[in-house]
Amino acid sequence: MTGTALDAAHGIAAVRIHDLFACPMTAGSDAELRRRLARRAPLARLYPAEVPALTARRAPSGRLQAIADGVPPPHPLKGSVRMPETGPLLAAALALAAEGLPVFLLGRTKRPVANCPACPKADADPSHDPETCTCLSCHGFYAATTDPDRLRAMHAAVPGGLLAIRTGRPARIVVVDIDPRNGGRPLPELMPPTRCARTGSGGWHLYYRHPGGALAAKLHGHPGIDLKADGGYVVAPPSIHPGTRQPYRWVGDRPVVEMPPPLLAACRPTATAATAATPAPGPTPTTSGRGISSPAALLAAHLEAVARAPEGRRRNTLYGAARGVARMVAAGALTATDAHAALYTAGRAAGQNDRDVNAAITGGFRAESVATEGIAA
Repeated sequence: MTGTALDAAHGIAAVRIHDLFACPMTAGSDAELRRRLARRAPLARLYPAEVPALTARRAPSGRLQAIADGVPPPHPLKGSVRMPETGPLLAAALALAAEGLPVFLLGRTKRPVANCPACPKADADPSHDPETCTCLSCHGFYAATTDPDRLRAMHAAVPGGLLAIRTGRPARIVVVDIDPRNGGRPLPELMPPTRCARTGSGGWHLYYRHPGGALAAKLHGHPGIDLKADGGYVVAPPSIHPGTRQPYRWVGDRPVVEMPPPLLAACRPTATAATAATPAPGPTPTTSGRGISSPAALLAAHLEAVARAPEGRRRNTLYGAARGVARMVAAGALTATDAHAALYTAGRAAGQNDRDVNAAITGGFRAESVATEGIAA
């Protein structure tokens, strides 16, 4: 994968083209670059040896001849964050889409755009499938597309939004999200160099090819490192972070690589999480259940249905399983807490995000008149 010339203008101007792991930037050099950028020092003066090669490699059409003459516009120091109405954001979206990455626009605070009045929330009408919804920007990452015309329309409909990439099997990528504020740091012994973005908050997004199968939400044993895969998304360059006012930017020009076995092992669900989504162990029914001949087998069947649901039907399947499990709770065969834990683990193992999982479970329980207060985190 390669970026665009616009990435260079709005991202790589703030960081020397380097190997993240072989040549990490020091705090001093980073501060110096920011100070010089604040004075609008021309990119050609900052990196005289790198600009010609960068321009030739990333802007063969000459769309950004200004790369060698200047730097991106200054970031807003106060007030609301607003991306340009035309130009960098749309061009970056089209370039990523041309690579086969489904992209969409978030609101100005990294949150998905609100659904239109015709599109209900997941817990209001589980029969409405966001995967097949034709609305332009409803249902968050489900609106992600590689269609240039839809992206142009989306860009016009969501002015000031942030660019985002849908992760997981639809994009064939997994992103390792490293947040230094929570103790995260790059691990060269575990994470081989790959396509990398520096986040607006000072972290890193490392892009790897999706290995298939279920993945955990976090990297086991490493605080501050999350995984963005099925049911997730990441903000992409050249978006401006709403809190720090700093840009997301590509670092280097590496292709996306496979996860090595040690990293993949750390990304797989733990044994406890994996078995909860299969018919084997799992929460033990508290009683035999009124009118239920085998509560354990029934619970296992519901969880197995979630695990085997095809992509595009997983949320609806989880909702149906939640209704069935809620009836078990009403019959006294299972505690509400254990029921929620089993369904939540199964939903996440099947690639659903936290919001969709909780919405499906809550909707299913409410449909069966089973209280959910106090059982969901």
